[in-house]
Amino acid sequence: MGILALLVLVACLICQVIVAIKIFQNDGALKGILALICGLFGLIWGWMNATRLNIKTIMMIWSLLIVVYIILGAIGGFNFSYGVGTPATH
Repeated sequence: MGILALLVLVACLICQVIVAIKIFQNDGALKGILALICGLFGLIWGWMNATRLNIKTIMMIWSLLIVVYIILGAIGGFNFSYGVGTPATH
């Protein structure tokens, strides 16, 4: 379950970068950097400009991936540590 959640998270990141590139092209570097740092800004900006920039498909995929990630988190107990910081068991 954790690997699937990790793959969904990577796909979300790819969508975020695609939208951030669109922001760089249309609204400048400051908003583009903000979209890279704060995914929520990119998500909101993307939906506000989806029709104008023809990125509706990317926005729907990104939104769906977020929902899938939340569902996977609920099923897995939101324990996505991927082995980082877990104690060794003997």
